[in-house]
Amino acid sequence: MKNNTFVLVAVCFASALLGAGVASYAVVRNTSTATTIEYVNRDGDTVPIAKSQFVNLEQSANYPDLTFAAENAVKAVVNIEAVTEVEVQQGMMPYNPFFEFFGFPQPQQGGQSQKREQKSGGSGVIISTDGYIVTNNHVVDGATKLRVKLNDGRVFDAKIIGKDPTTDVALIKVEAENLPILKFGSSDALRLGEWVLAIGSPFDLQSTITAGIVSAKARQLDVIPNEFRIESFIQTDAAVNPGNSGGALVNTKGELVGINTVIKSSTGSYIGYSFAVPESIVRKVVNDLREYGIVQRALLGISYRYIDQDFIDQLGKDTGIKEVGGVYVAGVVEGGSASEAGLRKGDVITEIDGVKITAPTTLTEQIGKHRPNDKISLVVKRGDKVKHFEVVLRNKAGKAELLSKNDVDVVEVLGGRFADIDDRAARKLDIRGGVQVQSVKSGGLLAKARVREGFIITHINDKVVRSVADLGRLTDKIQSIDGVYPDGKSASYTIINE
Repeated sequence: MKNNTFVLVAVCFASALLGAGVASYAVVRNTSTATTIEYVNRDGDTVPIAKSQFVNLEQSANYPDLTFAAENAVKAVVNIEAVTEVEVQQGMMPYNPFFEFFGFPQPQQGGQSQKREQKSGGSGVIISTDGYIVTNNHVVDGATKLRVKLNDGRVFDAKIIGKDPTTDVALIKVEAENLPILKFGSSDALRLGEWVLAIGSPFDLQSTITAGIVSAKARQLDVIPNEFRIESFIQTDAAVNPGNSGGALVNTKGELVGINTVIKSSTGSYIGYSFAVPESIVRKVVNDLREYGIVQRALLGISYRYIDQDFIDQLGKDTGIKEVGGVYVAGVVEGGSASEAGLRKGDVITEIDGVKITAPTTLTEQIGKHRPNDKISLVVKRGDKVKHFEVVLRNKAGKAELLSKNDVDVVEVLGGRFADIDDRAARKLDIRGGVQVQSVKSGGLLAKARVREGFIITHINDKVVRSVADLGRLTDKIQSIDGVYPDGKSASYTIINE
């Protein structure tokens, strides 16, 4: 049995697809009105007569008409070509004794690196008449040049306004006026089984429209490659393929309710379900990037675990919790939002701003809508009592104020993947904690400083780093990195500003 694979659906070029949306629409219509049986009395005999019909004209108005949404929304969905410069090592021809025998000079060994352009791409959605376009971070990340092709054939160069790796959302802009736009709808209002359209450029086939239904909401897949990821995907069965990344998920009113991002597949192409970042997250990220140039991330300041049957089986006896639903507060960050409001370990949060917590992603999604200094209300069970808390949210530095564009996203600037070291490794190296570099991303500070995988960061700018959470709370420009390698060799790196 093949394992499912999650694919961030950036562009690749291949043959065209058949429209899966039309087929599924026909099936729904057929199952509801395909056969009608009437009984006709003839001289006392009851004879069943079957009338076969594919469409009951009297009920046809009950079926969704997707043409309005499709014909209007497609005008605001664009194709994005991302050009990235990569270094390619130019190898020389290998030594060949044949050439030496006949007296031909041998080529020198080795080679030199040359820069070449590598093209990829995806889709985007115009959200303002003056050229702001929302897409996925993984579509534009690392690009040195962006070209946007509109539905009407016009082509523009674009610049990146801002990116958010934690939600895989990015905002770019072209210099143009009076562009067609797609208005935001409400992802919160989406209902299971509701019809939606996916619009984008799969396999470089621009302005492709497919249809499906909302299969699920608030899906967490752990596929965004960032330690502080925020995932609460809308799941649909609309056909989405490589190249659809950054394209629109549209409701029947022609409103933007999500940005298509991921497919679940065993082949890398659509054979199952697709996933979109919900409008509730996209809208907040876009507004922050337009207004501040960075995302204003608010934190509650707790570690928690969703209370499902596994939790009850494992910890129900110790905690006294017998019902599923809500999140168990496993820890409270000292000086954080929750701590200052009076929450403590062992509390169970059941509601946030009137929204019941019925999924692991509910709390993350609701907090993700807010900025530092916003107030939220929590309903908390503490033993047999129900308490209400008003919490003032704080930023990653632990302050109830907005960050500026000069404040640094340390994880993004370092460029890599990180994980907390375990207690055993810490004891062996005689350190009190740290963050291990699991991979190094090209172009980041770690790569420029030639930090190798496995290095354990213990200090940044002489501030102690004991966990990935500590990395997330740093905002100052990085001047120095200190730590130790797994073999016990200490290393210090000083960053020289260019």
